[in-house]
Amino acid sequence: MEYLQGVVERITYFNEESGYSVIKLKSRGYHDLVTVVGNMASIHVGTIIALCGEWKIDSKYGKQFVAAKYEEKLPASVAGIEKYLGSGLIKGIGPVNAKRIVKAFGKDTIDIIEEEPNRLTEVPGIGPKRVDMIKKAWEEQKEVKNIMLFLQSHGVSTAHGAKIYKTYGNESLDVVRENPYRLADDIWGIGFRTADIIAQKLGFDLHSPQRCRSGILYILNQLSNEGHCFATNSQLIDETIKVLSLGKEQIEESISSMIKEGTLILENEAIYLPPFFHSEAGVARRIKEIISKPVFTKVDEINNIIDRIEGDMKIRYDRVQREAIRNAVSSKFMVLTGGPGTGKTFAIQGIINIFERMGAKIFLAAPTGRAAKRMAETTGREAKTIHRMLEFKPPQGYMRNIENNPLECDVLIIDETSMVDIILMYNLLKAVRDETTVILVGDVDQLPSVGAGNVLSDIIESGAVEVVKLTRIFRQARDSAIITNAHRINQGMFPALRGSRNRDFFFIKREDPEGIAEEIRKLCAYRLPGYYKLDPIDDIQVLCPMQRGETGAANMNRILQETLNKDKRFIKYGGAVYKVGDKIMQIRNNYDKNVFNGDIGRIANIDPVDRIVDINFEGQIIEYDSTELDEIMLAYAITVHKSQGSEYDVVVAPFTTQHFMMLQRNLLYTCITRARKVFVLIGTEKAIGIAVGNNKIIKRNTMLNKRLKDPSDQRNPKGLM
Repeated sequence: MEYLQGVVERITYFNEESGYSVIKLKSRGYHDLVTVVGNMASIHVGTIIALCGEWKIDSKYGKQFVAAKYEEKLPASVAGIEKYLGSGLIKGIGPVNAKRIVKAFGKDTIDIIEEEPNRLTEVPGIGPKRVDMIKKAWEEQKEVKNIMLFLQSHGVSTAHGAKIYKTYGNESLDVVRENPYRLADDIWGIGFRTADIIAQKLGFDLHSPQRCRSGILYILNQLSNEGHCFATNSQLIDETIKVLSLGKEQIEESISSMIKEGTLILENEAIYLPPFFHSEAGVARRIKEIISKPVFTKVDEINNIIDRIEGDMKIRYDRVQREAIRNAVSSKFMVLTGGPGTGKTFAIQGIINIFERMGAKIFLAAPTGRAAKRMAETTGREAKTIHRMLEFKPPQGYMRNIENNPLECDVLIIDETSMVDIILMYNLLKAVRDETTVILVGDVDQLPSVGAGNVLSDIIESGAVEVVKLTRIFRQARDSAIITNAHRINQGMFPALRGSRNRDFFFIKREDPEGIAEEIRKLCAYRLPGYYKLDPIDDIQVLCPMQRGETGAANMNRILQETLNKDKRFIKYGGAVYKVGDKIMQIRNNYDKNVFNGDIGRIANIDPVDRIVDINFEGQIIEYDSTELDEIMLAYAITVHKSQGSEYDVVVAPFTTQHFMMLQRNLLYTCITRARKVFVLIGTEKAIGIAVGNNKIIKRNTMLNKRLKDPSDQRNPKGLM
């Protein structure tokens, strides 16, 4: 082993996920800056570091010092202190304030910040409020550095250090040492596998009860992420054996113990996490309770009112739309489903009109902000997201509930119901009065919800409620190749790829992934905006079957960001670069910020000193601390799954055999139906053919269908507390 010491002059590269760094070091005895590589947590420009490692000659980058261990020391020189403070280490001190502080206190600067921080008010431009910010940040960075160094010494990503500190504060190291599996339960972004790595590095026994229990919960949560409400007993045991490499007997003992204490719920052979069991059983119960109450009016009166509406508004409903309106009023719970161009919007407007004529109070809602906005635009009435309608406020949860604060409406209409998972549906129905008429609207042929359950499909298949399916494509819709091709695909037919010059559906044949990526770049940056007079960022959306690959969403985001956003203001996080003006998507529900999974915004401002990012969501500016940036992702390109509930003026979509695992009929159908005006498909006919021919729907573990069919649903689950 060799030793090296010097001042950090420049950080060339830093990966927040792995902690891998490339730095330039000014070291005595070396004329040029020394390149140092290795995992170095929380290194900042201006610090003095002592390194232990060895020299190597890299064929591409030349001579480098590969660090195995290092120790960071505070800078001693005035220049070093200025660089250190101005590096972004401490919120409230940027390069300008660093210069002012060092000018005022010289070599004593670090001691002043450490021991007499209130003296910073002597520096021009620094007031008491900023001093408080600096004091807090100084203490936090010391603790975070300890956590990061601790994690790094155990081979764990340094990106988690700030999150752990934010959750546990000064107890962070005690929590990690005592039970690292708590991290997987308490902190979003730290999963079981990361916690398991930490535990093993700390010497936890692979056969410890804590590991087995945490692993079982991890498996069930992973299955819920795949859409399952429960695991069968054998499925859970087999999956846990694979992940934990433990014996069947120990896993069975843990499952049995967790059922007895109520951590898990067993019903026949199904094992549930409690929220999914209570939600599934609760949805079935609430639907039955709502159906049991009387409806508004008689059928004869409905027909007369429809006739009057047609006369007053000079419109004509077709037979199925008329049936939908009549059933909506004569039923307590109804599903209205149908593909694009079949008149769902027209039918909804008719349903609203008739209920308003009857004096009913109507609430409209949808799962996402974009879907709610579109619903408001098409109906001319207020529409909210389900979360906002239910007034979710952490940590209390949903403020509205059936017991003491139900939704004060006579009719509730929910659009894009295919997106609603079992837990959200239960919270919604809990807030509905038994007397309320509930109408679910959605396209059952689209992709199912991202969350657990198959709610819309299960309700339809149960036969427990009225279902009206619109199938006739209206004349004006038949002129759209987007709509006609969507229906062809849904029926298992190959789409028509050729058409008139003024068509709205285009196919560009490309074989090689690099060529497809370049074609998408040109379409989004020049050809489509130039021809249709569009904003390339707001009006065009690239939809990809998957994240990975040359034509996956991750790579397309990198290409489109470089092409479409030339702003120089940026912040780095987790290997990603975010710039002012970037289009981003929220990827988890954040109830504190009132921003939800799937919401799209634009970065309005970046404060490099305080490391704050302001994001504009539909005119609402939301502030993000740099440690919260794992809640967002670039959204120039997103996956088809992430696009559910949204519509875009122009959609560009690559479909190649590279995406073989994701080529399914309902994915292509959902992708096409996201486009309002223009859809451009790029790829190969072979890939399209595979997607059209693959109608295998992955079965989800749900029992809502059975519960709705069962008149009593008198099951006796174990594990209820």
